[in-house]
Amino acid sequence: MTKPLQSKITALAFVCLAAGGMTTAWAQDASDWDAQNHTAVRLIAGAKVPGSETKAVRAGIEIKLDPGWHTYWRDPGDSGMPPKIDFAGSDNVKSVTVMWPAPERFPDGAGGTSIGYLDRVILPLHVTPQDAGKPSSLQLKLGYDICYNMCVPVESELKLSLNGDGAEEAAIEKAEIRVPRRATLGDGDLKAGATKDVSVRGLAIVSVHREAGSSHDRVVVEVAAPAGAAVDLFAEGPTPDWSLPLPETKGSGDGPTRLFTFDLDGLPPDAKPEGAILTLTAVSGEDAIEVPARLD
Repeated sequence: MTKPLQSKITALAFVCLAAGGMTTAWAQDASDWDAQNHTAVRLIAGAKVPGSETKAVRAGIEIKLDPGWHTYWRDPGDSGMPPKIDFAGSDNVKSVTVMWPAPERFPDGAGGTSIGYLDRVILPLHVTPQDAGKPSSLQLKLGYDICYNMCVPVESELKLSLNGDGAEEAAIEKAEIRVPRRATLGDGDLKAGATKDVSVRGLAIVSVHREAGSSHDRVVVEVAAPAGAAVDLFAEGPTPDWSLPLPETKGSGDGPTRLFTFDLDGLPPDAKPEGAILTLTAVSGEDAIEVPARLD
């Protein structure tokens, strides 16, 4: 090969590498992991949300935990703190919608019960840009607790550029499938041609009513699910300062309908339960629903 030709090829290769580097800097697939003791977190990028009139783009907060460690849902249960998520300082971002995959309950090590995630979780994000014709850049300040025999507060700052063509789309879509779908009270999937017999109904919250108790009124929730399937229920108040007890099963809990109960305890001072809108989340296997319910 002649030296002039070799020089041209070398120059072309340099230009291609430089162009590739500029593209990576402009739109990333993921931020670097922020690894700390027993945990690591990063931002990941996905594709544009199909059919979105706002031209929203998918992204996600991915948290990895050491075996046996857990972090918390938006309602942490008897102990712990929900994650603090702050996107102030992001560029060309109008809003960010944070979604919460269905959680699970587990002992908190102090005699209570926590609600959250073990091992790994992706919190899906829908990022709406100010100007859909320009790329966006997320800047995240995240505070979250991780717990095993003790709890450790973690703080991370992460940045990620987005253009709607991120390589982590499949992982974000999978996490979105675990986000409880919105449903209405009494609504549920029925088999074709079936009546409203709960024995053939899919996951549904059938009814919610309040009854008198000894020290606090009690809420009774009827949940329909396939017979034999495991079901769990979580209850949240209309504002974060409500701290409701975790619902407990009443009866055998393996038929087509399950009863859950919890006391109306942990309300803010002067709060009245009448007419309050609770958010009830039912989880059964791979299915989960979120239902708003007004207390009578």
